Amino acid sequence: MTTTIPATFAGHQYLSMHALIPLVAVLPVRDENGMPKEIVYGGEARNLITSQAERRADRTHARDRANTGEGHLAGYTMGVRTREWGRLTRNQLATTHGWDRTEAMNYARAVLTATGLKFGDKDTTRDLTQVLLFAPQDADHHIAALINTNRDTLTPWYAEFTHAEEAAKKPAKGRKKKTDPDETPEATDSKETEETKFPPLPGDLRAQVLTALAPRDAIDIALYGRFLAEIADSPNVDGAIQTAHTFTVHAAEQTDDFYAAADDAKLIRKENATALDYLDAADNAGAGMTGYQALISGVFYRHTVLDRRKLRLNLAAAGMAPETCETAAQAAEKELIDAFVNAMPQAKRNSTASTGALPSITLVFDGKRPFNYSGAFCKAIDEKVDGTATIAAAKRLLAHHRLITSRRDDANPGRILSYDLDIDELIDELTQAGKLTGIPVNRIDELPAN
Repeated sequence: MTTTIPATFAGHQYLSMHALIPLVAVLPVRDENGMPKEIVYGGEARNLITSQAERRADRTHARDRANTGEGHLAGYTMGVRTREWGRLTRNQLATTHGWDRTEAMNYARAVLTATGLKFGDKDTTRDLTQVLLFAPQDADHHIAALINTNRDTLTPWYAEFTHAEEAAKKPAKGRKKKTDPDETPEATDSKETEETKFPPLPGDLRAQVLTALAPRDAIDIALYGRFLAEIADSPNVDGAIQTAHTFTVHAAEQTDDFYAAADDAKLIRKENATALDYLDAADNAGAGMTGYQALISGVFYRHTVLDRRKLRLNLAAAGMAPETCETAAQAAEKELIDAFVNAMPQAKRNSTASTGALPSITLVFDGKRPFNYSGAFCKAIDEKVDGTATIAAAKRLLAHHRLITSRRDDANPGRILSYDLDIDELIDELTQAGKLTGIPVNRIDELPAN
């Protein structure tokens, strides 16, 4: 069955968002060695903040606001991405329905396993699914209620399940497969190569569990999408948001910061030492710990796109009524713009205060296709030649936007928000010269192009 858009929407299909963000001595994302990420572009290495880090910051910003009754999505269902759905279901069974916690965990794990999810095989991961599952945040409530309501039916089924599970743990006959790639593995017993066959859940319980885990009306799943390969018949969602990697508009700048952490006990002892304590003076010397941390600085170009049509299709596919769908889509768009301006990856937030940064300039406009302006910064800005990176980058961004909108009819001028005094002056100068494309605004809620 083909899903149709439940209502028309103002403006073009794609909402393009662009921002320049100044960051000083931060480390929002790092590689496996704890070092800043970089990418070569335009012949220069650039500092990089990955799209995964940006998307998580945006998603959790909107979710946390909604869950506290703030923002445009207050009152809407949001999603949670975790491996702990078994534990969350156990907690609901124990606190809401009075189950013993051990029994609750066993039943929750069995039901989710029979639904198609796989759990870890170590003591530390036995209660965790092998993959992160993005599902509505109330999925555990629904699954716990299903288990509790059908407890009598599940009791004999659970006995069969545990029997199959124990049988799978018995050592297989014959030798184990050899790990040397140059050797041919010997034949093994079927129990070693075939997956454990668990008894199917009684009645339509599996279908009801799948419904609980389905995207349903979770707005952020409709926005960001999800892919669940473990359960073939569970609905996946192709997200409505495209997120580019954020990079510096100039060559990468990195500082290897040496730090020394003081030992409070040593300092207290040293401050209260007397002349008779000279023999122990060596115990009071030196730092408690020393090391290095890499920090980056610069002006970063950030870009995100919302596919308005896809968002509405996702909401309609989740079963929203047409009028509800349109209202939710408009609220989601406003909240996404708020997150684009305000959200920041949380790494090193306490030691760098990076989450307090605001974009120097934000440009939002809609069009018939996405517009990525990273090409404006292919030539790295050189402050010795081009002047201050923030101003030079803002000039390029606005000039690039003027060029694109003057030569194409599939992009609107959009709106511009600045949190920088120098850029405010630049915008005034361009406006007086008749060279500003876009409408300057003073608040985030004025940025949506529709």
